Amino acid sequence: MAGVSETNVQFWMNKAVNWGEASSCSALLDTSRHLGPLRNFLQQILQGLQQMNSTSEAMKTFPFVGQFLGRLCWNSCVTADERSQKLLLQCLSCLYSAEPLNAVERKANMWIKVVSLMVEEVSKSCDCLPNASARCSNSNIHTMSTACIALVTCTQMAPLIGALLKHSESCGSSCLNQEFIKEVGEAFISKRLVLEDEAVISLWCQSALSLEGAAVSLLESVLSDHQLMTQSLDKHVNDSLLPQASACHCHIFLTVSEIYRNVLTEIDDSLAVRTLIQVFTVCFLQRLTGQNSQDRLPLRAFFPNVMPSLLSPLLTAPSEVPREAWLDHLSWITSLLQSVTENEEEDVRAYQPMFEAWFLLVRCGYWVDTAVELLVLAASGNTEALLWLLTFFHHPTNRGHQRSQQTAVAREAWTHLRMLFLNHPPPPRHLSAVKELLSSSSISANLVLHLFSNFAVFSHGPVSIITEISDKVLTETAVRRRALWILASIRCRLNSASSRDDRVHSRLRTLQDTLLQT
Repeated sequence: MAGVSETNVQFWMNKAVNWGEASSCSALLDTSRHLGPLRNFLQQILQGLQQMNSTSEAMKTFPFVGQFLGRLCWNSCVTADERSQKLLLQCLSCLYSAEPLNAVERKANMWIKVVSLMVEEVSKSCDCLPNASARCSNSNIHTMSTACIALVTCTQMAPLIGALLKHSESCGSSCLNQEFIKEVGEAFISKRLVLEDEAVISLWCQSALSLEGAAVSLLESVLSDHQLMTQSLDKHVNDSLLPQASACHCHIFLTVSEIYRNVLTEIDDSLAVRTLIQVFTVCFLQRLTGQNSQDRLPLRAFFPNVMPSLLSPLLTAPSEVPREAWLDHLSWITSLLQSVTENEEEDVRAYQPMFEAWFLLVRCGYWVDTAVELLVLAASGNTEALLWLLTFFHHPTNRGHQRSQQTAVAREAWTHLRMLFLNHPPPPRHLSAVKELLSSSSISANLVLHLFSNFAVFSHGPVSIITEISDKVLTETAVRRRALWILASIRCRLNSASSRDDRVHSRLRTLQDTLLQT
């Protein structure tokens, strides 16, 4: 039988029968003495099973294997030995059939239900604890996690792996093998292991490396998949489970925020990164608001480095503020931010509070989008606070009075854009001026593009004029791509609005299609 002699089979089958559950002293002692040779025999069986093309072929070649492995599963001495248990589970995994075709394969699957029994054992192991602060002392959990290291990519082991992860988190003890946690994290990130949502969050609670990998993976997917610019980015972010996990576990939110903060300091002009941070924050706040108020941590716990006075005005969504109060609300936000930036050049200690305020504004970029929407139809007397906020969003530092200069550029761009979108046909002089301000060599390009995109979406001119202006002004591929990210940010805010404006949504989609065509 594929290199396994009849003599050996008979010897080990007799041993398995005689040992039973190894409950007697003599059976326990005899099992312990034979563990080394048993492991060698199990290794031979494993090598033979791995050469089989199906469970039926394996059962025909090794007719004894089901009964033999089943008996060993109930031998406490064998399952307590890490190497023996690992080999035993590997052999069992070779017999599993995702879609059993006959009675033999169905029977094999029944034998493999020892995995389900282990899941049940893990799940119940803490039921007898007197209170939530008690600690589980079941050493079998560590043994099981060790045995699963080589099996983390086996589909049928996922329930057991999930139960182990949830058990360790609920008990508040580090009873899992760290190598097991590492292997599970790597298998999950590489999509070779599928876990239920609760198990994934439990993994992140116990493995900072896995959590960091998930946050970076989400960032990389957004930067590499340009289709996300025109699709439901908020759905993509929610599917990552990071907003849900962050709302339930403050330390997860702080870790993810720190990762994105570091990325932002490296590439602070990336509209894709800013949009992801904003959408992640929106999804997180929605999940946090949906929690029971008694279980919910205060916002201060999630934003410990930000001035408390900034939290309420910025973290309140525009949909929660009446439209007629938007301008006053934005003026309030602007005055608070201006007070933070007053001494930034004179006092080096003022830089950190200023950065934290700016980072919160990036996370709450929906208020900047709201400010720019108001600028589209604003009278000249109501623009100063809105233009300052837009400028601070894109140019947070004020080295060499840069912010004052950029505010002047923003005002100039706003004037040109009003003339461009309110006059038909578009005046050539203003077309040329806006195109020059939008060139990729301009440090004001993102600021001006933010204004342009909102004028294109929210102005009341014919759609045909909007597409004509876009084609004439947004000629560079890089500029068009950045415009799509701004539109993605606008779309996220509109999706969470209290009411839907079909005209605006239609214009947004038309503009996205126009930018994608060339």
